[in-house]
Amino acid sequence: MPGYQLVDMGTRGEAAIRTAFTNQAAYCERNSAPITAKVCNAILAAVEGDKSNALLERIRGWAGAPLADALPLRVAGGIHALYLAGEASELAPIYRGLPVNADPIVEEVMLVHEARLLPWLDSPPQTNEAGRSSNFIAALLWLAGRGLPAQFECLEIGSSAGINLMIDRYDYDLGGVKVGPDAPAMAFKPGWKGNPPPDVPIGLLSLKGCDIAPVDLTDPAQALRLKAYIWPEHTIRFDRMEAAIAAAEQSKPDVLKMDAAEFVEAELAKPQAAGTTRVLMHSIVWQYVPEDQQQRVIAAMETAAGRATPDAPLAWIALEANRTLHRHELRVRYWPGGEEETLLARAHAHGADIEWLAT
Repeated sequence: MPGYQLVDMGTRGEAAIRTAFTNQAAYCERNSAPITAKVCNAILAAVEGDKSNALLERIRGWAGAPLADALPLRVAGGIHALYLAGEASELAPIYRGLPVNADPIVEEVMLVHEARLLPWLDSPPQTNEAGRSSNFIAALLWLAGRGLPAQFECLEIGSSAGINLMIDRYDYDLGGVKVGPDAPAMAFKPGWKGNPPPDVPIGLLSLKGCDIAPVDLTDPAQALRLKAYIWPEHTIRFDRMEAAIAAAEQSKPDVLKMDAAEFVEAELAKPQAAGTTRVLMHSIVWQYVPEDQQQRVIAAMETAAGRATPDAPLAWIALEANRTLHRHELRVRYWPGGEEETLLARAHAHGADIEWLAT
């Protein structure tokens, strides 16, 4: 990909900050988001410029790993939120896609709205995208096709607003295999390449998740935060967000305020009913989970795997980025019997298409 450098996600320092922004801009260009790419480049120009305030200095002296921390998207999300809230009308030519020089506009916004933008640096972006639910459903179909009980108890880490905890309310057409209720909150038909997943009936008995900072979709201010992380070019994602808000207003998803390790340890310690498959699932989350928590999650899963039986199995579904291929990979493990990880599919970041690789 032009302009993209393959570097260690944990790299820190001044050079890593620049790489984080140039890589993010290149990734946005590749994924049909030129406006967001322009904003990322303009933020970098301000950071490398001669102006100074607390916001710019905090970015320049970023203590963490800017790639792993998604630093560019934290800043870009805050700037987009100002525009969506009507607080920075000078950004309108940029977000309308007009051929303007974004650098001086974005720099001025970063200087004037310093206090409003600083809190956006405090936490990673929350890109709660309903389109990714197609991957989860496809993986559940595959697990059922492998002979696991088709009644699923789903546990999600990094749930954000719980949009993917409402997957039982959506309709899916996955390579011709159809799943969903009679009156869905929204429908998905991703472009499909390869064989379809198994066409077997599945049931979602429970859907529970956690997040260190859960978002309440029914609170307009919190919903605005999620909208700010949607790239403005992707208008269908705004429509999906409105549909998800409407669904949450009818019945809120079950999201607990807990860290990933604490949640997984607590839920896996609970009794599991016979004839059910317990599933840990997550999408575009693992890189944000601190390493100590990752190790605790892995340990908890290994302990639970040792207790798994054919009548009460355990599975792990992960949809995470492959930063070499610039695609998202759907990987699954299950116990007993499927200890080796299986790459089921490669998919678009927001669910537009799925390349099914499993047999």
